[in-house]
Amino acid sequence: MITRLATTCLRHRRRVLAAWAVVVVLGLAMSPGLFDRLSSEAGSVDGTESDRASQLLRAADPQGPEVVAVLDDVPAASAATRASVELLGSRAAAIEGVEEVLTPWTGLPPGAAPHPDAVGVDGRAVAVSVRVAPTETGWEALDEVESVLRAADAPTVLVGGETLMDSEMDEQAAADLARAELISLPVLLVLLLVLFGGVVAAGLPLVVAVTGIAGTLGTLTLLSLVTDVSVYAVNIVTMLGLGLAVDYALLVVSRFREERSAGLDLETAVVATMATAGRTVAFSAATVSAALASLLVFPDDFLRSMGLACLAVVVLDVVAALTLLPALLGVAGHRVRPAPPSRHDRGAFVRLSRLVTRRPLAIALVSAALLAVAAVPFTGARFSEPDERSLPASSESRAVAELASAQFPDSLAEQVTVVAREEWSKAELAGYVRRLQELPGVADVQPTDAPHLTAVRLVPEAGGDEAARAAGIVDAVRSMEAPTPVLVTGDAAELDDYREAIVSRLPWALLVLVLATFVLLYAFTGSVVVPLKALVMNTLSLGATFGALVWVFQEGHLGALVGTEALGSLSITTPVLVFAIAFGLSMDYEVFLLGRIAEEWRATGDNDRAVVVGLQATGRIVTAAALLMVVVFGAFVAGGFSPVKQVGFGLALAVAVDATVVRMLLVPAVMTLMGRANWWSPSWLARPRVAAPAPCPGSAAPAGRARP
Repeated sequence: MITRLATTCLRHRRRVLAAWAVVVVLGLAMSPGLFDRLSSEAGSVDGTESDRASQLLRAADPQGPEVVAVLDDVPAASAATRASVELLGSRAAAIEGVEEVLTPWTGLPPGAAPHPDAVGVDGRAVAVSVRVAPTETGWEALDEVESVLRAADAPTVLVGGETLMDSEMDEQAAADLARAELISLPVLLVLLLVLFGGVVAAGLPLVVAVTGIAGTLGTLTLLSLVTDVSVYAVNIVTMLGLGLAVDYALLVVSRFREERSAGLDLETAVVATMATAGRTVAFSAATVSAALASLLVFPDDFLRSMGLACLAVVVLDVVAALTLLPALLGVAGHRVRPAPPSRHDRGAFVRLSRLVTRRPLAIALVSAALLAVAAVPFTGARFSEPDERSLPASSESRAVAELASAQFPDSLAEQVTVVAREEWSKAELAGYVRRLQELPGVADVQPTDAPHLTAVRLVPEAGGDEAARAAGIVDAVRSMEAPTPVLVTGDAAELDDYREAIVSRLPWALLVLVLATFVLLYAFTGSVVVPLKALVMNTLSLGATFGALVWVFQEGHLGALVGTEALGSLSITTPVLVFAIAFGLSMDYEVFLLGRIAEEWRATGDNDRAVVVGLQATGRIVTAAALLMVVVFGAFVAGGFSPVKQVGFGLALAVAVDATVVRMLLVPAVMTLMGRANWWSPSWLARPRVAAPAPCPGSAAPAGRARP
């Protein structure tokens, strides 16, 4: 099938190129409208207990977004300060769409002391809060409110709030994307020139990458018309699309250069290349897609949109590699230099293959032990929603939050809210409040006004690990009896509900991933052992990656190197996202290596020789592909938004570990130890019809085997 496709693309190469040019133009033309419809929501699930409680509160008392200004280095007790702040408040209140303005003196008579919760602990900071109406007019007023507050008469004025912080996170994510592209693209181009030794050969992967990304942006635009698409999907799509396109093109072009060096004419070399490397690319994309499809199982719109976005770019990349690349080679392949004659008795990968075959048991044990030890920190992993610490130190929203935490600690306490759908009697409410006050870790219980509802707000004790304390209160409240059924919400409750929703779907996601991977690798190799071994190896590799994420971002080791501090937790969405993408990329390199090993095994029936030849033939390609992928993902570590840094770091590390320790050492060592058992399949299981054929007649022989 792939051979026929390659032949057709060669015969109609100009039509193929024209069709892909249309895809690129349409994708780029549609993409500007995409950014206006992206969603910044992440780490939330509709329909959970906390979500239902929040909806009840919003319906009973709709409230618009709030903007907060902190005026620092001003004497709160001064009459001049009061006059200046009240004038500021009156200016803000005069803006159309403003619903409420709160200052330290709101509702107080002249000469009265300010509200203590709006004055800093050192008496030299005051807070002003402006809430706009939950209408279009209110949202339109935000920019004017922000401008008025920034004009406050104070030595230091910081303006922020949850709405502005969310907006700044989105802007930072977009800035990180632009910075990563500026860093990675020039480096990629230089590396490709070094690897291929020619401008044309180096440019082919970039053409495939640009085509795939442009097509995906157009696809995401269409998806955004019918479902939510995360703003962060653009970052991930760019990273993954660029990396996979380079991987696939690198494998195909490298094999094409081998075929040309064997003396084949251009068209025969293209067909032979697609029959071998093209087939490997197709199976690689299928395994990556299977891993990404597991994201569609989760109820979080963020993870689902990531899965859809990544699936789109994988499909477009592989279709481009199987159609556009043969057409490009048909047009410009004569300008791609044939591979230089290879020596099968020397070189780094020859020495490595000999080492692995001489000491397979020692290498397997040491490699597995290193990966297992690296995974240990993940046993203490903690997760949370991104907060102000996710932003760079230069962020104003972060500065506001940190200043507010220092000056107004009581106002930022992580509260837990209990909601009942009915209004309780005074006696019922009083008894329930008394029981809530007896709960460990509760500092205060405050019944609140909510029409046709009963709502009670619990404030945890200050100091120590307030997040853990709030989580304990949530568990305690949910296990208590109440006059009528209650719902619990707040940050801690939302985090607990999200974690439960993800964990409940995790077995299904793993089932999709494991079954799809097993079936695809069985179809690729004809063995039931190889897929099982691949799953175990990937688990070890990913465990080491997650352990490193905890060690660096949660615990703060090597923080100066990656520009982070000890956050105490990982972003709640990072492990699932990194797991799905990194698992797919791990299978990418597994298929690259197995394709050449299986090819030699079918030709000779000698397992040890197949392992050596496969490692020699693909070692340089896998290493080069991994290096390029590390550059792509590693560039995002230079950004300023922690969740993006965590994903970039995790994927770069996963690729590096997988392409070195796992694919170059552990997999060959284990396959050497297992011998012919690698290729075992029960007699009752039908042999796959799509197993790779022997190399095309006249095509380049695998490295390490002399041509007849």
